[in-house]
Amino acid sequence: MLVVGRGGVVVGTNDAARSLLLEPAQENTAPNTAEILTAGGRMPRWLAEAHGRLESTGTPPGAVTGEVAGRTFQAHPSPTEDGDVVWWLVEDTDLRLAEQALHSERERAALLADISGALLSSLNVDRCTEVTARMAADHLADAAVIVAPSQGRRHSLTHAQVGGEVTQVMVPIDAGSVPGLAEALRGFPPVPTRWIDPADLPDWVVPPGFDRPIGSVIVTPLPGHGMPAGVLILLRSSTHRAFTDGEEVFARLFAARAGAALSAARLYAEQASITATLLRELLPPRLERVHGVEYAGAYRASQDHERVGGDFYDVHPGADPTEETFVVLGDVAGKGLEAAVLTGKIRSVLHALLPLSGDHQQVLGLLNGALLNSHHTRFATLVLASVRRRADQVRLRLTSAGHLPPLIVRADGRVEEAATSGTLVGALPDVHMRSVEVVLAPGETCLLYTDGITEARGGPLGDQLYGEARLREALRECARMPAEAVVERVQMLAAQWLDSDRHDDMATLAITNPVGGHGSPHVVVDGPADRGPHGKEL
Repeated sequence: MLVVGRGGVVVGTNDAARSLLLEPAQENTAPNTAEILTAGGRMPRWLAEAHGRLESTGTPPGAVTGEVAGRTFQAHPSPTEDGDVVWWLVEDTDLRLAEQALHSERERAALLADISGALLSSLNVDRCTEVTARMAADHLADAAVIVAPSQGRRHSLTHAQVGGEVTQVMVPIDAGSVPGLAEALRGFPPVPTRWIDPADLPDWVVPPGFDRPIGSVIVTPLPGHGMPAGVLILLRSSTHRAFTDGEEVFARLFAARAGAALSAARLYAEQASITATLLRELLPPRLERVHGVEYAGAYRASQDHERVGGDFYDVHPGADPTEETFVVLGDVAGKGLEAAVLTGKIRSVLHALLPLSGDHQQVLGLLNGALLNSHHTRFATLVLASVRRRADQVRLRLTSAGHLPPLIVRADGRVEEAATSGTLVGALPDVHMRSVEVVLAPGETCLLYTDGITEARGGPLGDQLYGEARLREALRECARMPAEAVVERVQMLAAQWLDSDRHDDMATLAITNPVGGHGSPHVVVDGPADRGPHGKEL
């Protein structure tokens, strides 16, 4: 407590104020408190200025805050009747420190949230690594280095520093040259920062253009899912203060977030690679002209974000023009990936049965047995076609196994239904079928299709099926068209008819005797092609 009179003269104190404001030498020699405080100017400046404002305005300013000897106080004025002012000083040092600590923790929590958002915004490994290095350099240190898990005898190093470019190199390194690095790469806890001598760091740790000497180093693992995602090395130059214990703990928290993001990105990359490999075997093939016959196919999965489903088709050309080309189009019960897995199995079995492809009944019987002995409980419908050119005609042998009969588009616009029928495969012990032979003159097409086309629901009221009648009407306009144009038109009209995104898989395959004769004598059917929503090659 201080009692201050007019002109800022301290006229009284209590023992607590005396011990706080007076120097020891003054305490031993001063005749009285007022003389020492006024002569030595020991009244804190912030308090003297507050008292001066009170005297000039006559209005108490309320509580004011300031420091004395490294401690913070709140001063509250109480004017007395004789004109003096009693200033009550209440220490709030601990409160201020707690508020500062809380503010610092809030800033760190906000930073971790921003870091997590930035790191998880991308599942690209290189991009995630670059963001990690950049944010570590900007917020934690002067420079950062990310050491990725080894690839053979080499490691990928990502360097970043404040105001510089992020660089990435692949080099052989000696993990034992940095204390704790070899252990961190195996997922062990980090060594304390004080154990690392910055002067002994190898040159590969230091980012290009970063000025030595280095003042402080942190080496901490980037924890992953089951295995470490790498190691983060933080560097501070000698002109900056060393890492504190709190900063070292925060660096580990940052590394935990970054490691989780990098691990997720690597896992996604691995899964994407596996998926791409599998899809190459499940996607329908690219079809072209074979032995003077045009083939074209289009496929649209039941969900536009999916690329595979339960419909499929294949064309297996004969070794030379005298041999038949074996064609199959099928529809597996169900949708999505599970149905696609079964289509892959059916296609593999049919490929193995190619030497027997001339006998449709035998092929379907063996396929039926394979499906009955499988753990799959789904069935499938198929239509088989054996195709051979004879002079200017194309002869087809067609067999349906529970599938919609093929439609024949004649050159004059007539649309005929191939009179083939049969039972589906994978459901009954025996399959029964009836094959039929069809001859295509130049400009005529045989269209194989799945029920996703005729059962497309939409129209003016949104609940009508596209139906076979509309399909036949559309095909009448496709007379003498190339095979590619036929399937594109059918897929386009079915897609336009749809009223919503809910629909079955749609597959179409056209076999066309082109106008103008044989054309190219033999073009091999290519491998799988990436196709867009309407089956068009990308």
